[in-house]
Amino acid sequence: MPQQDSTMDLDSILLELGSFGRYQIFNYCFILLPIIFSAVYNGQYIFTAGSLDFRCRVPECEGSYGGQLQPGNWGVWALPESGGRCERLRPLPPPACTSESFHQSETVACTSWVYESNNTIVGEFDLGCQEWKRTLVGTIHSVGLFAALPLTSYISDTFGRRTAVVLTAVCAGLMGLIRSFSPNYSMYLVFEFLDATLGSGVYSSGFILALEMVGLNRRVLGGNIISCSFALGQVVLALVAWGIPYWRTLTRVLYAPSLLFIFYFFVLEESVRWLLSKGKKKEAARIIFKAADINNKKLSSEAVRQLTQEKQDQKDSVETHKISENEEKLPSLAMQVVKSKILMSRLCVCSFWWITTTFIYYGLSINSVSLAGNSYLNYILTSLVEIPGYCLSVLCLDRFGRKGSIMTAFFICGTSLVALPFIPSHLVWLQTSLTMLGKLCISMAFSSIYIYTSELFPTTARHRLLGVCSMFGRIGSIVAPQTPLLMKYMASLPYLIFGVMAGASGLLMLLTPETLRVRLPDTVHQAETIASKTAAGGE
Repeated sequence: MPQQDSTMDLDSILLELGSFGRYQIFNYCFILLPIIFSAVYNGQYIFTAGSLDFRCRVPECEGSYGGQLQPGNWGVWALPESGGRCERLRPLPPPACTSESFHQSETVACTSWVYESNNTIVGEFDLGCQEWKRTLVGTIHSVGLFAALPLTSYISDTFGRRTAVVLTAVCAGLMGLIRSFSPNYSMYLVFEFLDATLGSGVYSSGFILALEMVGLNRRVLGGNIISCSFALGQVVLALVAWGIPYWRTLTRVLYAPSLLFIFYFFVLEESVRWLLSKGKKKEAARIIFKAADINNKKLSSEAVRQLTQEKQDQKDSVETHKISENEEKLPSLAMQVVKSKILMSRLCVCSFWWITTTFIYYGLSINSVSLAGNSYLNYILTSLVEIPGYCLSVLCLDRFGRKGSIMTAFFICGTSLVALPFIPSHLVWLQTSLTMLGKLCISMAFSSIYIYTSELFPTTARHRLLGVCSMFGRIGSIVAPQTPLLMKYMASLPYLIFGVMAGASGLLMLLTPETLRVRLPDTVHQAETIASKTAAGGE
């Protein structure tokens, strides 16, 4: 595998270019758009597969089709006092709609239902009294996210970050549009899975591409701009769903614009770090000179020498040829990682962090105290509460370091959630405050873990190892929807589990090095030596 030129100090060159100059801002604007759409892809099923109010249909009184959710006067003798969602009073022969036509003490299971609307798949596909089919949509989506990460990371590390961004964004749009024409529940479920599998990698690939183009002292700012954009994408989703409640029309409006991302091949530049890791120095140099021109910066003679020297390039070409001839004698990148106790330890620790953050993040959304009022507005508020967490990440990570900031976020989150079950039920405001504090802190940790994990692994395998961690993290998002079942055994059990996992993740921070102001490692060896370099004062 071609390696980056050892004489190339890309971080120093990025510093000369400007850590976050006009070139980076220009590219960030392009990257943030698919990031916003990735939030739409990730949460659209909440509205398209949302619950609806319904009741049993009573053919004797309203026929086999049509009907209003609120029954007429006949509801008094045809439906039980519970409302008749899944059972109705047993009809007596001959079929009629009178007070004597129904047995008042016996019920039978419903065979058809009347819905308040067909705005979601519950009404469209007649899923009344089959709640598991509705919630299965979210689980299938999470399973698709699990499958997507290794696929996307392979494409990103092999064919480029830009290629991964474009393919995932366009595939998501295509799968979503096809799903909007689903004639039945089964087809809807299949394309929900394909949507997540082929399209959910937009966020991770866009995050890597954006992070690799900024300087050392702007990684946190750049990463949290992306996180805030994701939160705003959730707000956009809720606003559009509020205005277009019918799920087929909503899906088409949300997904159709994604097909235009195919043009990103012509307007978005590839990651310079990825190009150098693949030995494509000329293309990388072209992009750097272009960035210098846009940022109105003049590169030093040393930087120009590193970018244009031919002798070293020829030497690299010869060495690359020798490497290819003896490739079978060299360990593969995967074997280098497996044989590295340091990287394998970090991989295990990071994977546990990701499981914790996704489990708590989605679990809190499901189990938090319900906000009264409009459901769309509630979704907007719970999305916006994440932004202060991301802002804290920007303020703390570069000032107090990665380890201390993330560890504190985990501990505060864990403490607030463990304390939650002990708050008296009448102190609703305090319960809500602790829940929101937990959500804020886990949002900060979530955003920070993305940055910190990226800094712990080498360029040659960064996206693949980040993908492995994120893939394990999806275990948390898959399990989170099941946490309400725990409340049947103990009402506070989910929050106690959340708190313990947050505390454990905070303690695991002690096993990893500080990466503040340490250059992104390009090789396995550089990644292994982060700890010693940090102890020596960084680079």
